[in-house]
Amino acid sequence: MFPQSAALRGALYALGAAAGFAVMVALIRHLTETLHPFQVVFFRNLFGLACMLPWLAGAGLGALRTRRLGLYLTRGAVSLASMLAWFSGLALLPLDHAVALSFTAPLFTTMLAAGFLKEAVSTSRWAATGIGFCGALLVIKPGFAGGSPLGVAPATLLVLVSAVLTAIAIIVIKSLVRTEKPNAVVAYMTLVLAPLSLPFALPVWTWPDAEGWAVAVAIGGLATFAHLCFARALAAADASFVMAFDYARLPIAALIAFYAFGETPDLLTFVGGAVIAGAALSLARRESAINLAPPSR
Repeated sequence: MFPQSAALRGALYALGAAAGFAVMVALIRHLTETLHPFQVVFFRNLFGLACMLPWLAGAGLGALRTRRLGLYLTRGAVSLASMLAWFSGLALLPLDHAVALSFTAPLFTTMLAAGFLKEAVSTSRWAATGIGFCGALLVIKPGFAGGSPLGVAPATLLVLVSAVLTAIAIIVIKSLVRTEKPNAVVAYMTLVLAPLSLPFALPVWTWPDAEGWAVAVAIGGLATFAHLCFARALAAADASFVMAFDYARLPIAALIAFYAFGETPDLLTFVGGAVIAGAALSLARRESAINLAPPSR
C-alpha cells in the first residue's frame, strides 16, 4: 500500500522523477552528438505527447476541461525556453557538471515558493536546500578550474538561465496542481510544447537513423514518466520540500557519465553527492516523522 504520509509520498514521487530525469538527460546528451539540440527538444515533446495519448483516449477530452488555459500556456512557453537553453548547454558541458549547475533551480524555487505561493518555508527546508547546494558546488568548482569563470562561459550561462526558467515553471506547476489533476498537467504540457517546439527544429532538421529514433522515443517516455512523478510529488507536498530531492539526480548522472561517456568524476563529485543525498534524506525523515500535510490544496 502506498504511504499515507503526504511528505513520504511526495519524497518517493520526487525520487522517481529524479531517476527518470537523470537517465533522460544522459540519452539527450547522447542524441545531441548527432542531432541539433533544438531538434532533440522537439522529439522529446513529440514522443512525450505520444505517451500521453493512451491516457487521453481513455479519459476523454473532458479530462482537459479547465478554466486555467492561460496558465497552461504560460507554463508551456517558460518550459520551452528552459528546454532550449538546457539541451544546448547539456551538449557542451560534462554531464555531471551540467546536472550540478541545474541544481541552482531549487534555490530559486524555494525563494519563489515563499514569495508567490506563500508557502511557510521552515528553517529545516532552507537548511536542506542550502546544504544541498553547497554539495553541488563541490562538484561545480573542479569543472571550471582553468576554464572560463562562472557566469562567463556560454554553456554555463545557458544552464543557469534554464535553471531560473525551470524554477518559474515549477511555481506555475505547483499553482496548477492545486486545482488540476497531475495527468492533465502533464498532458497539457506535451500538447502545448510539441507544436511550439517544431518551428525551432525545422531549420536545423536532420533525419535520425534507427538508433536515433529509438533513443528519441525513450527520451519521450522517460520525460513523461518523470513529469508524472514530479506533478504527483508537487500535489502531495510543498514545492520547496519536493525540490530538495531533485539533488538525487547528481550521483545518478555521475555514474552514467562514467559508464556511458567515459567522464571520470573526481573525489569532490562523490563527496558532493553524499552531502546532497544526506540533506535530502534528513529532510524526508524529519517531515515524514511529523506527517506533514500540504498547507494548500
